[in-house]
Amino acid sequence: MAVDLSPIDENLLAEIANIHGMPNGAFNIRRDGQLVERHSSANIEISTKTDNPGIDITIKPGTKGETVFIPVIVTQAGLKDVVYNSFYIGEDCDITIVAGCGIHNDSHAASEHDGIHSFFCGKNSRVRYVEKHYGEGEGTGERILNPVTNVEMEEGSSCEMELIQLRGVSSTVRDTNAVLHEDAKLVLTEKLLTHDDQTATSNMKIELVGKGSSVQVISRSVAQDNSVQIFNPLVIGEAECRGHVQCDAIIMGKAKVTAIPGIEAASEDAVLVHEAAIGKIAGDQIVKLMTLGLTEEEAEEEILEDFLG
Repeated sequence: MAVDLSPIDENLLAEIANIHGMPNGAFNIRRDGQLVERHSSANIEISTKTDNPGIDITIKPGTKGETVFIPVIVTQAGLKDVVYNSFYIGEDCDITIVAGCGIHNDSHAASEHDGIHSFFCGKNSRVRYVEKHYGEGEGTGERILNPVTNVEMEEGSSCEMELIQLRGVSSTVRDTNAVLHEDAKLVLTEKLLTHDDQTATSNMKIELVGKGSSVQVISRSVAQDNSVQIFNPLVIGEAECRGHVQCDAIIMGKAKVTAIPGIEAASEDAVLVHEAAIGKIAGDQIVKLMTLGLTEEEAEEEILEDFLG
């Protein structure tokens, strides 16, 4: 391996990006606010920003079948890391972007990472974006993640975004904003797990400004113990368009979940739908799995994994 990564570093990278060693192709790995290692490819250039901490990722028109990795890990107690990453995706591309942040904190001081990501999707490009957040450590210090995602989608482009929060994140406020032009399509899937006294807020604003644009927002969350979740999506239809917002949550213990799906039509040709459901695990599901030999705890865990899978 070209760089010296500790077992903690390696575990974090495996959790958030399924990276084992240095990946092939284009990648940028950041640890405790500093660059670990970076590689560009023939079609994907990664360069350091000159105005803010962070990177510019420029993808040549026509690039297909490539993946770029940009994970961040934080192991330094008391660190507040802020990074601005911009993605310039050329026309007619078909690429995958794997991001995410993992925090290991064994101290009593808070560790925080705030990632501000901006995507500019060229005409007829296809993008798959996966972002995972994860926290671990024995200390009482908070593990804080506050991501901001801004998306501008040009004519005929499509984007699938999978935003995932795994265990161990003390608090998070996620802001997601998107503007879709003619025939652009966005599928936004959010998966969230909170436990203990954790808090999580997800705000979304999706603007459908082009004829034929569409968005599907799918939120699946599990709130355990005393955790608190707030889901606040808004889809605005300003042209002939389609939008669907679906929020499903499982609540356990003394947790609290608030879902406020919103739709706003500014065109008579906009077709917008929202729905929300919050409830506990059905008892018959647990009983059925227990008849197959699982304990009650194992059955519950199996149901939750399937729900968030």
